[in-house]
Amino acid sequence: MSTSSVERVEGVVVRGHGVASGTGAASPFAAGTIELQAPHLAARGVDLSGFHTATINLDISPFALHLLAPRWTVEGVEWTDVHGAETFSFVECAVTHEGREVAALVYHPHPETKPMHHQPATVVELLAPLLPGLGYGDRLGFAPARGQAELVEGQPA
Repeated sequence: MSTSSVERVEGVVVRGHGVASGTGAASPFAAGTIELQAPHLAARGVDLSGFHTATINLDISPFALHLLAPRWTVEGVEWTDVHGAETFSFVECAVTHEGREVAALVYHPHPETKPMHHQPATVVELLAPLLPGLGYGDRLGFAPARGQAELVEGQPA
């Protein structure tokens, strides 16, 4: 299958596992993973204080996000005793909701260090300021920062 890339896509907000926010019934992290991880990430130079403590799960199919040179990659983050240390990458991006563009981050826990709650390749997890009225099924514009990641359609050769 051939591949092509674009700079901006429109995706659909889909339900996640409810672990980042702590709202999932099966989540072992009642406070939510973002709230628990934030102090550990801040200590390593990644400040999440401007973002809502939940992720937006955005289905960008048929595209997938391929990391190139994320703004931050933090390895060996020991934020829980439920499992081992994780590696996280963050890509700066812009999200457009109802004609309003806001700065956001792609939140990418590396699958090889994340023991549970994996996402399909076409779903991107985003950290953004609270977007009032945002709900499942809503459409969002999404544009990762140039050079940090690319949006690729199809399977790479």
